[in-house]
Amino acid sequence: MAATSFKTSTMTFRELMGNGSVYQVPRFQRDYSWTETEWEDLWQDIIALETSVEQGHYMGYLVLQSLQERKLDVIDGQQRLTTLSLIVLTVLKNLSRLKEMSIDPENNEKRIRVLEETYIGFVDPVTLVSQLKLRLNRNNNDYYKQYIATLSDAPKIKHNASEKLMRDCFEWFDAKVQEKFGEAHKGKSLAEFVTLIAESLFFTVIYVTDELNAFKVFETLNARGVRLSTTDLLKNYFFSKVFEESGHEATVDELEKQWDKIVANLGEKSFPDFLRTFWNSRNKLARKKDLFNVIRESVRQSDNKQKRVFELTKNMAEDSSVYAALGNPTDDFWTTKEKREFISELKMYRVTQPYALLLAASRLMDDEDFIKTLRACSIISFRYNVIGKLSPNRQEPIYNDIAIRISSREFRNSNQIINGLRDVYPTDEQFKAAFEEASFPLNTQTKKLVRHILFKIEKFISKEDYDSESNLYSIEHVLPENPGEAWPGFDHDEQSRFACRVGNLTLLKTSDNRRIGNSKYEEKIQAYRDSAFEITKRIPEHYQEWTPEKIASRQEWMAKQAVSIWRLPELS
Repeated sequence: MAATSFKTSTMTFRELMGNGSVYQVPRFQRDYSWTETEWEDLWQDIIALETSVEQGHYMGYLVLQSLQERKLDVIDGQQRLTTLSLIVLTVLKNLSRLKEMSIDPENNEKRIRVLEETYIGFVDPVTLVSQLKLRLNRNNNDYYKQYIATLSDAPKIKHNASEKLMRDCFEWFDAKVQEKFGEAHKGKSLAEFVTLIAESLFFTVIYVTDELNAFKVFETLNARGVRLSTTDLLKNYFFSKVFEESGHEATVDELEKQWDKIVANLGEKSFPDFLRTFWNSRNKLARKKDLFNVIRESVRQSDNKQKRVFELTKNMAEDSSVYAALGNPTDDFWTTKEKREFISELKMYRVTQPYALLLAASRLMDDEDFIKTLRACSIISFRYNVIGKLSPNRQEPIYNDIAIRISSREFRNSNQIINGLRDVYPTDEQFKAAFEEASFPLNTQTKKLVRHILFKIEKFISKEDYDSESNLYSIEHVLPENPGEAWPGFDHDEQSRFACRVGNLTLLKTSDNRRIGNSKYEEKIQAYRDSAFEITKRIPEHYQEWTPEKIASRQEWMAKQAVSIWRLPELS
């Protein structure tokens, strides 16, 4: 990102609202959505300011786009700015009550005027219409302007959901202010409370010049763990282009239905991750940092921008449900046991690189070819990513190329797809060599994977299909993780290196595992002989003692089985 594409500063709420600027939530940005959970968190932060030794409270990033002098679009931060404005308005409401009760009316009228002009705006003396410092989106602004900012009672009309949230927010903070200051409160105390908020809450303000720079800022901050609304940015761009061409709210409403469907389908899934997968399933590979610009250019260069936006949004809506299902083996989209099994494996392997290819295949392949493709992606992911630990960056352009070929109908069946994956399919020799060195220190993430590997090998040699997730069975370390002095055949370094090697791991009933604990190898042998698992019974049959060499020998045998289990005959 060019150093000049944005600038930053640190500003308090007072500096933001008292500098003469107008803050405008883009017309098609999302509606007000904070609920009591967020209100309570903010209130507690504000109350803590009165006793805190810290100088202020950090409110996070605020991303603003310069439109013209003193006029800024709020790209990210509208929920916080709106809520803080509502809090100031509740204080104004309490000052108005004091004035109505003839409590210090002259001074309270001055306080109302100063606070209103500093933080909220002013009422035009001719039209009696509020000229506000904060202007909300198309669904919220009229209600905020006419009824909240004017401190009017709620109209007897049916509110939309966000209007009701704003009214509920106002009433919630109004009750908190009344509770805090009691019936005998003074106007001075209320004004001091606003000053505390305004001077103690501060933001990192990022100024950008256009949507592209805003998107780059989002990607940079998201990479640092700060989640910003890239969803809202793209939505606002799409909707503004449609409105520019049609000028009709009905057209925008139709687009919003499709957008709402996308958001509903994705649920907790990351929109930026979906967007990139969606794009790369149909188009030339776009890197994350270039994605917004690439999509924006596809709209700009279209002869009919409105049609292009609707086409993109419709396709996104269709693909979003499949994308969400790719991470959820229990989703209703997976209608067969085979599909659920392979999706579960990809999730377990923590591999998402094939998603663009699978999105394309799900659109155009019949069930049989899709299942074969899904199986191939699972096997390659195990060979390449899990055991081989090879670079996923090399996979992405290959998956993208195949996805494009599927979308263009150049690839019409699973055989063509699988053949196209040859370059990311480690050979039997490469896979076997990597498996022979595989080691998995057991933790929450790896335990399920290790069970999966052991049960797969067990099924291959015994033909018995056990429930790999049953608590009846557990992973046994032949050489215990903490062996003590009962294992003199291993020095300290060998104990740590070999305890989690795949060759040292096997399956036992959980009750037997607990019983033998960290016993000597000679004492464990009988439990192994009595085990129902073939991979466990083989241990005493082939190894009279347990040493680093025996572990390596057993792991070599397991690697040979793995080559046959995780194998694509078409590529071997």
